[in-house]
Amino acid sequence: MSTIKVRLLFVCMGNICRSPAAQAVMQRLVDERGLSDCFEIDSAGTIDYHEGELADARMRRAAARRGLELTHRSRPVRPERDFDYFDHIIVMDEANLSWFASRMTAMECAAKVIHLGHYIRHEYGGRRYDVVPDPYYGGPADFELALDLLEDACPALLDALLALHRCHSLSRIIAVR
Repeated sequence: MSTIKVRLLFVCMGNICRSPAAQAVMQRLVDERGLSDCFEIDSAGTIDYHEGELADARMRRAAARRGLELTHRSRPVRPERDFDYFDHIIVMDEANLSWFASRMTAMECAAKVIHLGHYIRHEYGGRRYDVVPDPYYGGPADFELALDLLEDACPALLDALLALHRCHSLSRIIAVR
């Protein structure tokens, strides 16, 4: 039996901090749950300034301390391909959401674009977050916070996606968890 993959695209501004880290966090979750054959995960940015570059060295170091290797090379979102190819586009903040809202119909955007901040479940430093803030202009603690938020939100997002895409091979994994 062949499995139709659910295609996910994580998006931030430059595709060098949050979205490649989110891609790695989600890939690890998918792998740990035995769902690698059910998901295709990628990331991109709303700007092309860093195209071809690895993730920011500070994010790579912070991710490595958590056992994540960020090998993705930055690329911009390609509307002519990505809008049709990916089942879900997951954004980190309101600016990313606005970028898509200005390029898609309201119906397309509502059906395809997911705000990752809606899946953050815990408070950090006594604060509730509804976005994954961009750590680029911050220090080491900002990169750690971004990873904390991604590691918090991605499991809840994955559970929601599994419930939404109730295909046979995904459903059996839910029961095993």
